Amino acid sequence: MSKILIVEDEAIIRMALRKLLERNGYDVREAGSVKEATTKHRPENYDLIISDLRLPGELGTSLITIAVNTPVLIMTSYASLRSAVDAMRMGAVDYIAKPFDHDEMLTTVRRILTDAPSIDIKPQLSQDDDSDNGMIGDSAVMQELYRRITQVSPTDATVLIHGETGTGKELTARAVHQSSKRRDNALICINCAAIPETLIESELFGHEKGAFTGAASSREGLIVAADQGTLFLDEIGELPMEAQARLLRVLQEGEVRPVGSTQTQKVNVRLIAATHRDLNKRCREGLFREDLYFRLNVIQLQIPPLRDRDHDIIMLAEALVGHYCETYDKPLLTLSQDSMTVISNYDWPGNVRELENAIQRAVILCESTSTIDHELLSLNVDIMSFNSEQNNELDKIVRDITRSDSHSASIHEIDCDEDVSLEDYFQRFVIENQESMSETDLAKKLGVSRKCLWERRQKLGIPRKKNAVKK
Repeated sequence: MSKILIVEDEAIIRMALRKLLERNGYDVREAGSVKEATTKHRPENYDLIISDLRLPGELGTSLITIAVNTPVLIMTSYASLRSAVDAMRMGAVDYIAKPFDHDEMLTTVRRILTDAPSIDIKPQLSQDDDSDNGMIGDSAVMQELYRRITQVSPTDATVLIHGETGTGKELTARAVHQSSKRRDNALICINCAAIPETLIESELFGHEKGAFTGAASSREGLIVAADQGTLFLDEIGELPMEAQARLLRVLQEGEVRPVGSTQTQKVNVRLIAATHRDLNKRCREGLFREDLYFRLNVIQLQIPPLRDRDHDIIMLAEALVGHYCETYDKPLLTLSQDSMTVISNYDWPGNVRELENAIQRAVILCESTSTIDHELLSLNVDIMSFNSEQNNELDKIVRDITRSDSHSASIHEIDCDEDVSLEDYFQRFVIENQESMSETDLAKKLGVSRKCLWERRQKLGIPRKKNAVKK
């Protein structure tokens, strides 16, 4: 059992982290400062030290030199990321932003202790699409998606991917293929909505010479080209009824018959389909074959919209900035604080594709050698109005909390510890009470709407507890 020492002066965070790690099989000890860590414990005898950067007395980075052979994971607030980078230069094994996501913390701890990535199917962006599928994200919904892909990939089961336009359905299909036993064979991707209805059958199933006007020679279809590999049909809801009947035969009998031919050919193809439509509804409307839907609907993968992916948005944006800076041979740029505010609070109706376009445009137009200003993103968000509204909301939150007798003790305790910001009041109140209160009750106590509470969670990176009280 791995031994972990937590050094954190905030009792709430320290206790929550200890419980999280102990539930996952780690032997955990804790201290409130570097001095307490060195007097009550022997840091060099632990497998990992998780320390806050800013501690009373000495900085957490002091433990890097005190416990030379023990890896030190530094925790820091978003406002102190520059200091975290300095900590990495001093020898910290990694850093993690507070408030941290539970899954993100566990993933980081496992990676450090095993010196190997815990998720093999989550590569970063690369220009080489054949070796890198570009999936990025550590939010709870993405972790669940990675887990399902890991379960599904080794099988030959048909997969139906649901998701809004621009969420990355093709990336998910590539991840399934690359993690399967068919990865050394072809992955054929077809957008059913992009091929004219008169040509779709010929493209998929092939045709014989003279089968129709213009068929000057026989041609092999894309399904045969995918033999022994994977066929990905994007926007399968747009497939014409005649082509649906032919595809059903491929799935049922494992054979394909070209247009104009009387001969069939055996094929061994794994099918992955994707759609943004409700296929069940289209079946009721007579626009999609019910028997084909049942054949497709073996395993479902739901791709979350970008607005539901918590702090993944900033992670994705930063990865895209690095990618396009390299693509266009520009110095490595960073997002300004206003840019991150805009990105975090925009709804992204076009999802990851819209984010990618916005970042690409901003990198191309950026004349600075250091930062990308929010105006270059060309998003319809009034940053001044948002900041003003945000400050008014936080003022109201602090007034309401302070007036509440039931929470006055914890607030005064915070005041004694340090001079905290308005955002800290909100953050700590939510962390303290989210296990015992529903989102509705939290919002009511804070004097804000549920929408406002959700937006503040997203802005501050406070994930909802999976086992929290629901109403």
